[in-house]
Amino acid sequence: MKKYLYNILLFCIIFAGIFLIFNRVQQTPDLYDALPYSEFIEKVKNGQISRVEINGQAIVMNTTDGQRFETFNPNDPHIIDDLLTAKVEIKTIAPPKRSMMMDIFISWFPMLLMVVVWIIYMRRQQNAGAGGNNFGKSKAKMLTEDKMTVKFTDVAGCEEAKEEVKEVVDFLRAPQKFTKLGGKMPRGILMTGPPGTGKTLLARAIAGEAGVKFFSISGSDFVEMFVGVGASRVRDMFVQAKEHAPCIIFIDEIDAVGRQRGGAGMGGGNDEREQTLNQLLVEMDGFDGDQGVIIIAATNRADVLDKALLRPGRFDRQVTVGLPDVRGREQILNVHIKKVPAAADIVLYDIARGTPGFSGADLANVINEAALFAARADQAEVTMHNLEKAKDKILMGAEKRTMVMTEEDKLLTAYHEAGHCIVGQKSEEHDPVYKVSIMPRGRALGVTMFLPERDLYSASKRKLESQIAGLFGGRIAELMIFGADRVTTGASNDIERATELARNMVTRWGLLLIARKLMT
Repeated sequence: MKKYLYNILLFCIIFAGIFLIFNRVQQTPDLYDALPYSEFIEKVKNGQISRVEINGQAIVMNTTDGQRFETFNPNDPHIIDDLLTAKVEIKTIAPPKRSMMMDIFISWFPMLLMVVVWIIYMRRQQNAGAGGNNFGKSKAKMLTEDKMTVKFTDVAGCEEAKEEVKEVVDFLRAPQKFTKLGGKMPRGILMTGPPGTGKTLLARAIAGEAGVKFFSISGSDFVEMFVGVGASRVRDMFVQAKEHAPCIIFIDEIDAVGRQRGGAGMGGGNDEREQTLNQLLVEMDGFDGDQGVIIIAATNRADVLDKALLRPGRFDRQVTVGLPDVRGREQILNVHIKKVPAAADIVLYDIARGTPGFSGADLANVINEAALFAARADQAEVTMHNLEKAKDKILMGAEKRTMVMTEEDKLLTAYHEAGHCIVGQKSEEHDPVYKVSIMPRGRALGVTMFLPERDLYSASKRKLESQIAGLFGGRIAELMIFGADRVTTGASNDIERATELARNMVTRWGLLLIARKLMT
């Protein structure tokens, strides 16, 4: 469309240039000395003007002594009478006639304008028709074998998940190994887990290891406002996949289209989603597993998926890609640290130990933030100090070095954080103190960070009570040092976290907060 608009604009410019060239009907008039109109009238009345030439508002005069001047008539209605009274010879010049090009342009301009508008309209209709024909086409992006560079070595922290999907690679490479014994590969593999754990990366690694084409699409790409479009895109996607078999179809965020049917919806959006899901179910039933087409889907909300989507014969295998443990975090950090120049003093295990609950994406962000810190300091390598700063920034927020604090505020914050530290050290089964800072970060004036010695999968009642005691350590320190009259609101977040922890102990975990001697 831009090409046609450019041609039309170029045509208009050329036509305007030709029009300006052929519209010149006379030579540029000679220039004369200008004379004020008042002086011209005075000369007329004094009989000093012998002849005038009137061309519109321009007046060229000849004086009795042979000089020529030029002036302009300011719409004076008495000028002719004054000239006739003074017996001045008057010569008028007829207005220039329009050129032939001007006449053609004026007469044909409406027609030319209609032609241009009609051409633009027809081009838009053609483009709209082409877009309408492609409206039901699949939006899946196909990546060929040479573009699939991700391997299993690039995926770390989910060894169990990799073991579950390695047989998919073997099937895509040598399907007869499984079919000769009557076995069939799962038609669909559903990857579930928290965001950022590497579900998409693992799917790309499967295609990279198998050396097959990879169709990637999001669940939201199927659903449109028009009912039936999503179903058409599902059909087209499976047709393309069968033509390029063996291949992998990867549907990210499948919960956008695979939610349970029968929910309340307004307008046609719900009907469109359900029809798309129905078509997806039909297509998954309509091809055999030995055709070499494997469907891999990813979601972090498997609980909302339709039950028909999870039954055997469709997504009959679920692979959980969870948050990595300390060893997995170390492996993930080792993968990403290779992408930056790293110093020899880096100990990745210490960073992995201090980032419990981090996903693979979070750990990649740690490496990236450390590289940015090193670049700001004009360093040649990323050091352990940069990694520590990056980890603290992500965990506790950026430092507020420009925040103005009085000495009294600093002293109170120091005692508050010291209270957390002392109570945490004296409490049984409490995590050891890792770092104490009174540098404002985020919304906090100070931070006391406890670092667990290992990943915890369950916590005892004594450990939870110790955590609650540690949270109240800051308020207790304020009371002991400054008294009840000078207690501040700095413990608001501590009280909120302790309250939530106590509520969970009673309502979720069944751990009643009673004295130990009552338990004996």
